[in-house]
Amino acid sequence: MDRKEQKRLKGLALEQLNKTPIIQVVCEKVGIPRATFYRWKTKDDKFSDEVDKALCEGRHLINDFAESQLLNAIKNNNLTAIIYWLNHNHKIYANKLEISGKFKTDNGQLTPEQEENIRKALELTALLNHDNPLNKKDGSEDPNLNPNLK
Repeated sequence: MDRKEQKRLKGLALEQLNKTPIIQVVCEKVGIPRATFYRWKTKDDKFSDEVDKALCEGRHLINDFAESQLLNAIKNNNLTAIIYWLNHNHKIYANKLEISGKFKTDNGQLTPEQEENIRKALELTALLNHDNPLNKKDGSEDPNLNPNLK
């Protein structure tokens, strides 16, 4: 295959990836083996970057389409769609994670460093923040929360 044909096929592949972010499907539509596609991607940094961008664009397009279909299902009173939406878009209905445990220290108290590490871990899990459903609606914190971690 000459350079001109290779350039044309790469362009077609990128165009298809923007619409359908599945490499196998794109290769079939363009008429090239997957091995050829991956060889190009490995050896041509510019093409590799363009592939990554096109895949991202294609995924955004499919995500937009899926969200519009989900919204249509919700409008049609599809209970599964309604539950899915609420579970993924509303804090009250989101999946919950319960963490419990005990800390053992030599003198019965946590060091400031240990408290800070626990605070950071809880922040990373989104359990300790202002929007946390564990915090009461009036802005006060849950009395069951360890006062050392507030």
